[in-house]
Amino acid sequence: MIVFDKLWETMRQKGISTYKLREECGIDSKTIRRLRANDNIETKTLNKLCSALDCKIEDIMEYIQD
Repeated sequence: MIVFDKLWETMRQKGISTYKLREECGIDSKTIRRLRANDNIETKTLNKLCSALDCKIEDIMEYIQD
């Protein structure tokens, strides 16, 4: 299972809120809900997140074996 727990920690460390992701980075609230629920996310969204947070993919997600 892919989880996005690291995303919230990275956002906290960089001082970026979900509001900023929505308003300045073009990530809609439905996508943020999907991230919180660890649902499927498009690769273009992952790209936007890494760009907005200036981080690597492993800084926002990880694989945890079921």
